[in-house]
Order: sequence, then C-alpha cells, then structure tokens
Amino acid sequence: MKKDKMHVHYDKEGDVLEIRIGKPTVGYLKDLGEDVFEKIDQKTREINGFVIVNFKKRSGKNSIDIPIPANLKISA
Repeated sequence: MKKDKMHVHYDKEGDVLEIRIGKPTVGYLKDLGEDVFEKIDQKTREINGFVIVNFKKRSGKNSIDIPIPANLKISA
C-alpha cells in the first residue's frame, strides 16, 4: 500500500494555509466558498489538497470545517 506524506505550509505574508497530500502536481483550485479551495490534480482529477485563504483571520475560531467530497480517497 502506498502512503503519501501530508505537507502543510503557511504563508504568513499572504495569509494562506496550504495542505497537500503527496508530491506537488500540476493542477487547479476549485472554490468551495468562504475562502476554502480544493487542489485538483489536472491529470488524474483527484483531490490532492486544500488551500485556505485569510487563514489568520479565522484563527479566532476553534475549528475550520472543510467539506470532504465523496470522491476523496484517504488511505491509512
């Protein structure tokens, strides 16, 4: 079974949190609303991460809910 690493990066200047699963790929962002985006692999059309814009603005909240689509494959 292949295990991908999760990469989390916060850009303080841009106030953007990026969560990526696996290696970087060419792709695009799908707007989920409220400054939350899915990262979609252009070739496989699979979700390989999320981007949260204005992250620090949300830091006063206890949590950020990200809707997980039915086609997202998460393996343990």
